[in-house]
Amino acid sequence: MRKSFLRIAAALALTASLAACGRSTEPAATGGGGGGDRSGTIGIAMPTKSSERWVADGDNMAKQFQSLGYETDLQYGDDVVQNQVSQIENMITKGVKVLVIAPIDGSSLTDILQRAADAKIPVVSYDRLIRGSANVDYYATFDNFKVGVLQAQYIVDKLGVAQGKGPFNIELFAGSPDDNNATFFFKGAMSVLQPYLDSGKLVVKSGQTSFDQVATLRWDGGLAQSRMDNLLSRSYTSGRVDAVLSPYDGMSLGIISALKSAGYGTPANPLPIVTGQDAELASVKSIIAGEQTQTVFKDTRELAKAAVQMADSLLTGGKPEVNDTTTYDNGVKVVPSFLLQPVSVDKSNYQKVLVDSGYYTSAQLT
Repeated sequence: MRKSFLRIAAALALTASLAACGRSTEPAATGGGGGGDRSGTIGIAMPTKSSERWVADGDNMAKQFQSLGYETDLQYGDDVVQNQVSQIENMITKGVKVLVIAPIDGSSLTDILQRAADAKIPVVSYDRLIRGSANVDYYATFDNFKVGVLQAQYIVDKLGVAQGKGPFNIELFAGSPDDNNATFFFKGAMSVLQPYLDSGKLVVKSGQTSFDQVATLRWDGGLAQSRMDNLLSRSYTSGRVDAVLSPYDGMSLGIISALKSAGYGTPANPLPIVTGQDAELASVKSIIAGEQTQTVFKDTRELAKAAVQMADSLLTGGKPEVNDTTTYDNGVKVVPSFLLQPVSVDKSNYQKVLVDSGYYTSAQLT
């Protein structure tokens, strides 16, 4: 009887071994969110490759997830909403364990995220808040209101309006109206600028001061350049622009091109103060060359780390780290968030902030 039992046990063990040898190494298409091991695939949906910061974000996350043992499916939507929806749909079908999404249009993902929820796949919103959906578990971003504050305060400090100097002419630009961050940036900036606009120390000669008037779809540098051309030809036949609030480096370079075409950038007619964001390589070089004046650095290595920690905790039974549970209401729920701190960068501190930290090498900036 004992020998018979042993033969049966051995046969069962062999069957299990053969089954294991024949199992696919691809993640099973059964949805995510379960289990405590670091295996399977993480879906990463980024908006575009046209901005170098999104390429860096995607690469940083993929490397960090892979170092933990996960596979990654990294996709870029080329700023086409339907592309991103289709990419996320494919990730769900393949059975990714977590979705990390930087949306092209923050309000366009409600239906596809319901499918993710039905498949028990948690969602981390990355840098841009996903709106209109209850199926967003966590949000990793920077203090976006502070980004705008840093840009505007830089202008105020450089012009000296707080010390009574002025009046100065300023023109305002904002980001894409379908990106929730754009309104935070603009509100942060206006919290600093509005008192000086009210007092007349800062003057917007175009009269365009509302978000709807100054928003720039998809953060497009070409659209920013075209609008700056129009502002200069219509509102500055006399007088000069002393400062331009630009929320993003790609727009800033377009604005500077328009200004230079209009005769700015000479000793007799220097460029105005032009702000920016993301510390993109071309803009840092422009700052060093004395054209763009300032940018706001957001260390994508740290943001990637925060998103990876959230996703990994969701899968391994840990607790995602958050430091804000009140600010980011997406219209359906307040999304628990982790906010990192942005840093203002200009010619005086780029070496310390960007080079000494290893974000760029000196060779890249020459």
